[in-house]
Amino acid sequence: MLTDYHVHLRPDGENTPAAEYFTEANAERYRETAAERGIAELGVAEHIYRFTAALDVWQHPLWVENAHDDIDRYCEFVRERTDLKLGIEADFIPGKDDKMRSLLEARDWDYVVGSIHFLAEGALDYDRFDVWNSARSADHVWKTYFTWLGELAASGMFDIMAHPDLVKHWGKERPWPEKDLRFYYDIAMERIAESGIAVELSTAGLRKPIGEIYPDRAFLEMVVDAGNPIALSSDAHTPEQLGYEYEQAMELLDSVGVKEIAVFEHRAVTLEPIGPS
Repeated sequence: MLTDYHVHLRPDGENTPAAEYFTEANAERYRETAAERGIAELGVAEHIYRFTAALDVWQHPLWVENAHDDIDRYCEFVRERTDLKLGIEADFIPGKDDKMRSLLEARDWDYVVGSIHFLAEGALDYDRFDVWNSARSADHVWKTYFTWLGELAASGMFDIMAHPDLVKHWGKERPWPEKDLRFYYDIAMERIAESGIAVELSTAGLRKPIGEIYPDRAFLEMVVDAGNPIALSSDAHTPEQLGYEYEQAMELLDSVGVKEIAVFEHRAVTLEPIGPS
């Protein structure tokens, strides 16, 4: 079994309206590419900030600019007009837990992907709101990120932890901590282990400035030792990105002893042997 759950039917940015990308024809493009690449389990997890309901949770300028769509129409489209698994990528925002929980629990997802893209108003992977413009130090940013990552896991709101070391997105283009990175991973790991959340192995990092898979090997080894399930995804925003560099991902998983990956349905997880269909 190969999966790709962290998938977006439309690219980020302007001029990507739901009416153009939430179509049966576009979904079929993804399905055909997945089949060609041996990916049996395909799901979509659109960014929650693209939906107007998200503004009841948070009103960051990026969210205000992008919140145009109806989240229930999205759910209806995926459930009734495609055979894709239904997911959502939702941000963990400390202090907004109750509002986000209410939004998520009101819908019948197959899985919820939890991510951290912002520390307060600063973005980790979007230079327009770059967290590094006002950051006190690399140590502070990394400590905060992994503290929040542990809180994300402990919240119980999410089924999959997305790109778990996203803080490394820019690589050495931004300040880099002096400590061994395992110091920061340890901040989150106890809560990750206790939660049982599936941790995403994402090949998206290979397309980013860091140029490596999320998470790095040391973090992945900690997750494996803790016994958390592993979810496999590419964070594709176009059909061409589906299953991106999965050969590298499978080699890495095999090298740390992972033989099964997480499969989701109606927020229940099972484990299936890794391999192309």
